[in-house]
Amino acid sequence: MSDTIDRLTRIVPPPGSPTGKDGSSHRQDLGFSLPEDYERLVEIYGGSRWDDYLYILEPGCPNSHYDMVTWEREQSEILEEDWQFEEKPAQLRPKGSRLVPWATTDNGEVLFWLLLPGQAPEDWTVMIREARGEGWEHFRMGCVDFLVAALTGEVRSEILSSRFPLAEHRVEPLSIPHAPARNLSHRTRP
Repeated sequence: MSDTIDRLTRIVPPPGSPTGKDGSSHRQDLGFSLPEDYERLVEIYGGSRWDDYLYILEPGCPNSHYDMVTWEREQSEILEEDWQFEEKPAQLRPKGSRLVPWATTDNGEVLFWLLLPGQAPEDWTVMIREARGEGWEHFRMGCVDFLVAALTGEVRSEILSSRFPLAEHRVEPLSIPHAPARNLSHRTRP
């Protein structure tokens, strides 16, 4: 895990000193533990905007539009409603599977952890939901591994913008006001 975080900080140096936030402090709010690599990501970068496109959610984010606790609750409700009208991805078929959002985009795509029954947080993988459709992608890696691989071009998403990543990476804390990412995953049903 620390190798991936070290690699990330070499690719995109933190915009300041570490936030010192403890990602584990919101376990009670969420009802579960978060992966260690994500906790380290939040400790170093906090809730943050990457390459003018990808927003890392954070429990208790200073910019309330990107509070992970709120997103987790809202996305759970949205998905439950949507499963009434569309088929769940195959990865969610095991009973007790669930999704937890960890990032979103300017376009409204949502990046989730896939939680399978009995799985440790370090084994959670990444799923991406298309903003304006029913498309899903699954990447068999954790969130920081995915972030590094996406920034370096080692993996390419068919759902995320073709303009991501930028040739010259940038990251900025979400304590700086931004317009909230549009959550287009919630579609009005007849």
